[in-house]
Amino acid sequence: MTRPSEQIVTVIGGSGFVGRHVVRALARRGYRVRVACRRPDLAGHVQPLGAPGQIMPVQANLRYPESLAAAVTGAHAVINLVGILHESGAQDFASVHGAGAEAAARAARAAKAHLFIQMSALGADAASTSAYGRSKAMGEALARASFPGAIVIRPSVIFGPEDDFLNRFAGLSRFAPVLPLIGGGATRFAPVFVGDVAEAIARLVDADAADGRTYELGGPREMSFRDILAFILEATGRRRLLAPIPFAVAKPLGLVLGLLPAPLLTGDQVELLRADNVVSAAARKDGRTLEGLGIAPRTLEATAPSYLYRYRKAGQFTAPSGTPR
Repeated sequence: MTRPSEQIVTVIGGSGFVGRHVVRALARRGYRVRVACRRPDLAGHVQPLGAPGQIMPVQANLRYPESLAAAVTGAHAVINLVGILHESGAQDFASVHGAGAEAAARAARAAKAHLFIQMSALGADAASTSAYGRSKAMGEALARASFPGAIVIRPSVIFGPEDDFLNRFAGLSRFAPVLPLIGGGATRFAPVFVGDVAEAIARLVDADAADGRTYELGGPREMSFRDILAFILEATGRRRLLAPIPFAVAKPLGLVLGLLPAPLLTGDQVELLRADNVVSAAARKDGRTLEGLGIAPRTLEATAPSYLYRYRKAGQFTAPSGTPR
């Protein structure tokens, strides 16, 4: 039996938010990890996650097949985590989530990798009114067409110290007197901890079964958008008005805000909020969940306050009531 230390796992997009946690989970198991990214010179932060020489950042770009081929040469497993939350210039959903997934899967197959894992999202749906949701579904289909047996991971909204969800609204609450409840705040999520998502991916690499299954990863309980914003305010010790905004008003607002260099909201994200983002009953029944993989998911309440404290008025010196100690 081949030992992990004799196997190479290439993580495309391994220097990002989810990637660094996946790299850590793989390194702990003894795998040799290649972190494929566009700027390996800026990926030095991943190397201390393993033993000296165990983790190696390499240059790769989904648009250039030659770079992908070099990054996956000799790899036993290839994991594609590349994704964007909003479009900007040449970085559009179809090219990154669709064509990018296809290019990564093709490279993995050409390299004779045994396993290919594609990161998608619970919002993936070919019939979605959101371009993001449609592009994620496209990526799944193209990856499976290029690599038979490709495994797809669909997480709900992911939280963790460097997330772009809780941190965004916590930062907004520092100066905005009102936080928006798009569509009334009724959209439901199953917030999942980034470490649990990484552990799930690592366990699938351990299992080494290219069975073509789709795993839906969510936290231990469902929360509405309103619930999540209320939690953020409680964790940061701030009092802000939660104002319901109908979809009819939020959509044009998102189209305007989406023109900003770093938009707080886009029209496409408003469309995503029209549908719940939770684990399906079918996935639970089939064991295609964190629990099915033997992982007890961590709660938002037990984890997020450990990094949201920095948004309190006096940081860690702020009492739960919101006043300095």
